[in-house]
Amino acid sequence: MKIAHPLVSVVDDDESVRESLPDLIKEFGFSVRAFSSAEEFLASDTIGKTRCLILDVSMPGMTGPELQRELKCRGLPIPIVYITAHRDDTVRPRLLEQGAVECLFKPFSDAALEEALSSALSRP
Repeated sequence: MKIAHPLVSVVDDDESVRESLPDLIKEFGFSVRAFSSAEEFLASDTIGKTRCLILDVSMPGMTGPELQRELKCRGLPIPIVYITAHRDDTVRPRLLEQGAVECLFKPFSDAALEEALSSALSRP
């Protein structure tokens, strides 16, 4: 009998992140899908199966926070862990206030990501 692993979706316009992050997430014991844009994620069949979203804050087209608002409008309360390369002390508190589980600044440690994922997946 195959055990289903929770699906984590990664949405980031940075190709190097989309290539490296899924391997790490799989090591933590999760299934993973990667998308290059919020629009690509929204058009996928993965939305309803995604248990946690690792989301870049700044992307061309729809930004991470815009995707978060769209998911709320659709009634899809997927826990979100933001990742960003832009060190701005106002970003993290604002994202957490809007309902994100965590906001990690690149480069972040494996342990910080694993802790954020555990926290996101333990939410009811």
